[in-house]
Amino acid sequence: MADDVLLNKAATIERGVGRAREEYAKDPATFPDDLTRQDAAILNLQRACEATIDAGNWLIRRHRLGLPQSARDVFDILATAELIDTPLARAMKQMTCFRNIAVHDYQAIHIPIVVAIIEDHTDELLAFATRLVELA
Repeated sequence: MADDVLLNKAATIERGVGRAREEYAKDPATFPDDLTRQDAAILNLQRACEATIDAGNWLIRRHRLGLPQSARDVFDILATAELIDTPLARAMKQMTCFRNIAVHDYQAIHIPIVVAIIEDHTDELLAFATRLVELA
């Protein structure tokens, strides 16, 4: 029987990536000046990142792999257990850094970084979602 938690988290990631891409694609030239679209994209990326962490914690608990000490640790544990590969773990840890900045306001989010994530790194989130479906 498929694991509904993992399937739902994968769907959340896919939806978040899709919405972030959609907001950016409406008009990439005006994205840096449109706070509403920026907020929508950032919140959807944040939601997708949080779903990766939640799913990772679920896998760790399901496989009894230990207790992560941080959100970034989740992906190291998954890679050590060979549930995800090391490059994907590294990419998800970088997404966790973005999520921490977005959630905790450690520093201002620079829009060029958001654009780079949308253009160059959302496929990594989708790769994680695909892996969740495989593991479900």
